[in-house]
Amino acid sequence: MSLKIDTREVAHVTILDIHGRIVLGDEIGDLRAAVRNLVAEGKKKIILNLAAVDYIDSSGVGELVGSFITVRNAGGELKLLNLTQKVHDVLHVTKLYTVFDIREDEFTAVKSFDYFFAK
Repeated sequence: MSLKIDTREVAHVTILDIHGRIVLGDEIGDLRAAVRNLVAEGKKKIILNLAAVDYIDSSGVGELVGSFITVRNAGGELKLLNLTQKVHDVLHVTKLYTVFDIREDEFTAVKSFDYFFAK
């Protein structure tokens, strides 16, 4: 199954709705290109909605970290939303859940960029 990425904006936050598998090959290339294009456009508040991601391999995890670093180096923030159980388990085993800001619902994720509402 190929990776499908839909982009939308909610309250000045860009959300990438990702569908499919984040694995070595064209899939991580598509994710990398999507994130870098947003950074090039000056988008600094990015959420990756992983609700429809059914599998992620080690290369996919590496790409999530790479995307996080790309956005951070550009002065922005990248957050994860709606992790599936498989993605959650991978991030837990790799201890990367301590690196990413992970949110369970879209409203909280979007509001977390507003420092007045952030916890």
